Amino acid sequence: MSKSIYVGNLPWSATEDEVQALFAEYGKVLSVKLVSDRETGRARGFGFVEMDDAEAQAAIEALDNHNFGGRTLRVNEAKPRAPRPPRY
Repeated sequence: MSKSIYVGNLPWSATEDEVQALFAEYGKVLSVKLVSDRETGRARGFGFVEMDDAEAQAAIEALDNHNFGGRTLRVNEAKPRAPRPPRY
């Protein structure tokens, strides 16, 4: 089973490859998705990493409050997105 990990306070210059390399030290990374602004295309400073359960827990414990690119990362298990009312 895989687990989605929220990674916050990323430097705007961070790439998916850099984040994958950071998390790969703790196990196999299934996917990395950095969130960018729809209008500008610029990174928004957070993203999601998907890993297997046991490896994900080890990565969360090791990387929360870790210094990456001069920023202190916030790393925890991603929570499901809350349902939103339709926009019309």
